[in-house]
Amino acid sequence: MERWRGLDAIPEGWGRCVLTIGVFDGIHRGHQALIAATVAKARELGLPSVLMTFDPHPAEVVRPGSHPAQLVTLRHKAELVAELGIDVFLVLPFTPAVAATDPGVFVHDTIVDRLHAAAVVVGANFRFGHRGAGSVELLAELGAKFGFTAHGLDLVTDETVAVSSTMVRACIAAGDVRTAESALGRPHRVEGFVVHGDGRGGSELGYPTANLDVEPWTAVPGDGVYAAWFLLGTRRSPAAVSIGTNPTFSGKVRTVEAFVLDEGGNFYGRRVALDFVERLRGQVRYTDVDALITQIGLDVERTREVLGV
Repeated sequence: MERWRGLDAIPEGWGRCVLTIGVFDGIHRGHQALIAATVAKARELGLPSVLMTFDPHPAEVVRPGSHPAQLVTLRHKAELVAELGIDVFLVLPFTPAVAATDPGVFVHDTIVDRLHAAAVVVGANFRFGHRGAGSVELLAELGAKFGFTAHGLDLVTDETVAVSSTMVRACIAAGDVRTAESALGRPHRVEGFVVHGDGRGGSELGYPTANLDVEPWTAVPGDGVYAAWFLLGTRRSPAAVSIGTNPTFSGKVRTVEAFVLDEGGNFYGRRVALDFVERLRGQVRYTDVDALITQIGLDVERTREVLGV
């Protein structure tokens, strides 16, 4: 899969393509359906498939400070899109100028003049252009004028609830990583670099943890203890993960700490990821350290049961 950033990255002599457009935060099952339809249409027409997404999230440009919790990093999004068969991953830097673009101008200048789209596949609720004035109906009208077809796909539902990034974020914030996994089609992932923490896990508790400095705006699950997979490169290890402020020690800073089972490695400075499988319990303030150590032991055993290790 080719990766382009900005319209100037489109190679000279670029021909026609089948295009899908959206923020695609999460690449959940609804997004996957859109991508599958795009790839199928491209193969039908013998053309390359292009996925256009935006960076940063449009909400942060239109309403600074309103950036929603991010379900996937741009890096992970590209990896997922490649696995689904897209030929070109195009990131359009979202600027105030892009936000102010008239829908008709966006279609003419970007979809037609630069990308030469033969077909555009989007969700039925797709909006584009200044203040979201553009709709699927307008896209179809402009397509008839400029020589491309527009296809608006219905939303995917999960037990009568529409699968959306907003729905997935709500599940993750509540700690319901199982429902989030159902909507995503895979476990929710949190990425970051391992940094030094307070050192208490190993020295006082006997359970040394990898403390993650997570990416900005990451959708971190609600406070609690989770069974998860710890990913370092191609290696996957079971882990018990604690998220919260360490109430037993009157902590004030929210942390993401992973005790990697059966691993004694030094992870400092390494980029790692956590795939969340199940919430084991909420955060509890214990009256003494021994009670906490006992509970951590139970958490580790429960993690083994959940992950089957």
